[in-house]
Amino acid sequence: MSGQQLRDRPLGRCAAVLKACLNGGRRRAEHPAVPVTPDELAAEAVRCAAAGVAAVHVHPRDAVGAESLDPAVIAAAVTAIRTARPGLPVGVSTGAWIAPEPADRVAAVRAWTVLPDFASVNAHEPGAAAVAAALHERGVMVEAGLWTVAAVDAWRRWPVPTGRVLVECLAEPVDVALADAAAVLAALPTDRPPVLLHGEGPATWPVLAEAVRRGLDTRIGLEDTLVLPDGTVAPDNPALVSAAHTLGAR
Repeated sequence: MSGQQLRDRPLGRCAAVLKACLNGGRRRAEHPAVPVTPDELAAEAVRCAAAGVAAVHVHPRDAVGAESLDPAVIAAAVTAIRTARPGLPVGVSTGAWIAPEPADRVAAVRAWTVLPDFASVNAHEPGAAAVAAALHERGVMVEAGLWTVAAVDAWRRWPVPTGRVLVECLAEPVDVALADAAAVLAALPTDRPPVLLHGEGPATWPVLAEAVRRGLDTRIGLEDTLVLPDGTVAPDNPALVSAAHTLGAR
């Protein structure tokens, strides 16, 4: 599925999308298979695509391994993945922890020389609407990260369209995460764009199962969890993707 197909997919849906979230903010000290460099991200993207994902989400790193929105850093990661696996949609994060000042995030997006297919913007963060507008101006599909019901209200006030909604469940314990997911999903408008539902940490696999049950897009990868459904440490991202398929993710 190309980046344009992801944008143009009708609200009536085709098969749900499984995305691989390759690294997030994790360090290699947390898991030796966390990809950091552009070449490592590209190699992992190829392996995950072969395992059946429709897109990848990455957090590009600078020379010292810190997450960055710098144009050269974004270009290196996106170009490496596209060269290694042409046609695989590539997305990045614009989280406020990467660049706390909204103006800096907006300036970075406007300076990007190589554009990802999509980028996530957390609706609860200061300046989120401006970052989403900058992405839209550049022709990058916007994914709205919604962590709470209040974030749904903030997102609905954005002046630009979004291509996908990310319902992100970060709470513990698991029953609270699932209740949060249900509340956010219930607050979404009926004319909403496609929804990707996912959890992190202990909630990862229960929330993925809920996404499968609801027929929603979902994601899996070392950004979200380091363990397989049985609690054993996952060797790498493709192993997590295979486990997600076993649970019914498409």
